[in-house]
Amino acid sequence: MLIEGLYSLSETETTPEGVLAKVHLNKDHAIFKGHFPGNPVMPGVCMIQIIKELTEKSTGKKLFLAVSSNIKFMAIINPEKNPDLQLTIDIKEENGEVKVKNTTSYKDIVALKLNATFKILD
Repeated sequence: MLIEGLYSLSETETTPEGVLAKVHLNKDHAIFKGHFPGNPVMPGVCMIQIIKELTEKSTGKKLFLAVSSNIKFMAIINPEKNPDLQLTIDIKEENGEVKVKNTTSYKDIVALKLNATFKILD
């Protein structure tokens, strides 16, 4: 985990397409004190890191983000109001790369959609 203590993994389920994960955000993490004071918002780069880490765990491979062809932040993730996230990650490995399609949501609200390609590191 790159950002220690930012989140905990509540549940994971392997599917034929990839992985379903439930993540609980630590609303008291120091990152939220600066992003933003009095109105905490989950940084987008941290969400991408969580997706990368969950994909690494699922594939058993060390990855490097090479291309993000589509990232849509559709709703603000406030860890005080919505600390529990559901991530659906479809994973396809081909030609030394891992292609990912992700949807991150809380309750019935889609907060993030991402299409990305990760290079496999040796």
